[in-house]
Amino acid sequence: MVVIGAGQAGLSAAHHLRRRGLRPFDDFVVLDADPAPGGAWQHRPSSLTMAMVHGFHELPDSPLPPLAPQLPARDVLPDYFAAYERDHELPVLRPVTVTSVRSESADPHARLLVQGDGGRVWSTRALINATGTWTRPFVPRYPGAERFRGRMLHSSAYRGPEEFGGTGTVLVVGGGASAVQILAETAAVARTLWVTRRPPVFRDDPFVPEELGRAAVAMVEERVRAGLPPRSVVSVTGLPPSPALLLARERDALHRLPMFEHITEHGVVWPDGHEELVDVIVWATGFRAAIGHLAPLGLREAGGGIRMDGTQAARDPRIHLVGYGPSASTIGANRAGRAAAVAVDRYLTSTAAPAALASAH
Repeated sequence: MVVIGAGQAGLSAAHHLRRRGLRPFDDFVVLDADPAPGGAWQHRPSSLTMAMVHGFHELPDSPLPPLAPQLPARDVLPDYFAAYERDHELPVLRPVTVTSVRSESADPHARLLVQGDGGRVWSTRALINATGTWTRPFVPRYPGAERFRGRMLHSSAYRGPEEFGGTGTVLVVGGGASAVQILAETAAVARTLWVTRRPPVFRDDPFVPEELGRAAVAMVEERVRAGLPPRSVVSVTGLPPSPALLLARERDALHRLPMFEHITEHGVVWPDGHEELVDVIVWATGFRAAIGHLAPLGLREAGGGIRMDGTQAARDPRIHLVGYGPSASTIGANRAGRAAAVAVDRYLTSTAAPAALASAH
């Protein structure tokens, strides 16, 4: 049995596999592309402190210890993940980048061959994919982008407001939590503009991450059941009154503009001809699921997504996806990890065969 990815969803799945009696390294392994524990958290900017984090849910059976709110999340949470791997004796191998997953034969219950970098291959009867989205930042194509003489970056490359100190104007594109965080921080050191495709929906109800996670799971699930690409959490829940949003509002940075039409050498232009000169464009435009390595299995539907039945890929009972679609939130990832472990254990039992995992070769 192979789990790909050691972020929130992957560790949850691994924990529940072990609880169900699968033996670490003998029956299952977790392959992680990062050189160290922490999932995407280790790549966050240092300006994202624990006080600004909204929506983090503890890993199963492991309370998050009391922490100083001013500490960077990229330091705190990777340490927490590392302790979790160690304390629960999870069989994580890293760094291993999975390049492809294919079936040994046309038999729907044939073993899967998991190809890693460096020529390593794992043979397994079932697979839980928990690769998330961080490695696939999405930047839309806009006319004139190639001519822009300023700086353009995706929010995943943002390292904190200090890099924009002394900058004339920073344009932030996107209506999600990352855009709001960058606006809140950058407004203290530069002039900011905010552009979104649709008017943002601000929630006024109390900020309760668990409730928002449940709402996101319920709303996104319908799309993946239909084989459509999942939408972002914010697109279905709106923007809650998070610490970052309150700070952005305090700094008068939430004056949203509609999407511009094209980009020039020195700025952006709207359909009515209005132009703004900008020095930096930050694309806080989200991510896409990192599932290219599953392409040989032909799981995608005509709508572009993978149709799901719970955590199982509808086209292949050997494949489960966690941290995908309705389980993209951290609370959803925990639940999906457990559900996938239960389903995989039942599958392995019902299709009784020799060892669940063959060692890499």
